[in-house]
Amino acid sequence: MNPEESQTPEPIDEWLEQIEVQPPDELPQTPTADLELVAEVPPEIVTIIDARTDSTDDESQPTETPSLASAEAKITQLQQQEAVLKAEIAELEITYKTLQTQVTTTQTALSQVVQDSLSQLEQRKQTLQISVEQLERRQERIRNEMRTTFAGTSQDLAIRIQGFKDYLTGSLQDLASAAEQLQLVQPAKEKEEPAQKEAKPVKEQSEMPQLGQQQFQDTTKKIRRLLDQYRNEPDYYGPPWQLRRTFEPIHGERISTWFFTQGGRGALRTMGSRLQNILVASAGISILHQLYGDRVRTLILANTPERLGEWRRGLQDCLGIGRPDFGPDRGVVLFESPSALTQKADRLVKANQMPLIVIDDSEEQISLALLQFPLWLAFAPDPKTMRDRDFDDDF
Repeated sequence: MNPEESQTPEPIDEWLEQIEVQPPDELPQTPTADLELVAEVPPEIVTIIDARTDSTDDESQPTETPSLASAEAKITQLQQQEAVLKAEIAELEITYKTLQTQVTTTQTALSQVVQDSLSQLEQRKQTLQISVEQLERRQERIRNEMRTTFAGTSQDLAIRIQGFKDYLTGSLQDLASAAEQLQLVQPAKEKEEPAQKEAKPVKEQSEMPQLGQQQFQDTTKKIRRLLDQYRNEPDYYGPPWQLRRTFEPIHGERISTWFFTQGGRGALRTMGSRLQNILVASAGISILHQLYGDRVRTLILANTPERLGEWRRGLQDCLGIGRPDFGPDRGVVLFESPSALTQKADRLVKANQMPLIVIDDSEEQISLALLQFPLWLAFAPDPKTMRDRDFDDDF
């Protein structure tokens, strides 16, 4: 080895250590000083410095690479979050629109339900008002009947007393007639006189109307004319005993059946209400009064004072008659008992009167004694409506 070559690196190393130890502030700052320093540096030192610089650059490069990767990852993550948020916003907008549509539909349905409920409540209110008015009228009617109960009872008592009086009078007359017939020792001339007296009632009895026989056919046209007049030309202000109410074809059919088919003796199916039955009976009473005048005496049979009161008011309204026309010796007589009515009808027949017996549909059984008279009209109750009607009457 050459001694000179072995001593050369030592000064270079010392020089490098001096350069590295020298602070940066003490280095020349001017470009000229730099150039001069670079010019003075040997080529070997420059090579060593470049190698160290490259190694320093290689060591700093991996430090910068991870920071860039993390930044890119964060950017990617933020972009993904942005996409997720945009998707959630789109879904929320769709949900909002759906909820808004449902709210609108619900409000419309709710308003319709409220409207329907209000309509139903209004109808129920009107129905209840009508029911209340009906109950108030019924209450007023009951009160009026309660106020007039004493008067009605007194009138009924007077009617019964008068009926008993008539019965006693008739019985005494029958007893006297029977006593006269028992005088068998009288001469023949005197025996003939009772026979003549008995012949007179027989003659008068022949004048009683037999509506089913041939001699009554002469009055058929007159009856039909009166029925047509009542139906087509009602006179609401006519004289008493003339029908003053609207007469429907069904009413004319019922009374025609009674006159021409049943011959004035039979039962008709009830019209469903007592007022309708009174209207049919009033038509028959009016026609008989037109034919026979005051000889016709109407006898009404019903089992309670309330029903008799309805007949009295109904006949007054339909025929234009008043209270003076009701009484034992008047045009209309009211009875609760079939036996009392039968006795009165017997006396009327003997007095050459025409008793017209009208039986209310409340009578479930008809006395056979009533069927012997030439004129009787009974209203047969309807089994389907009889129970409901009795409940209303009792109320």
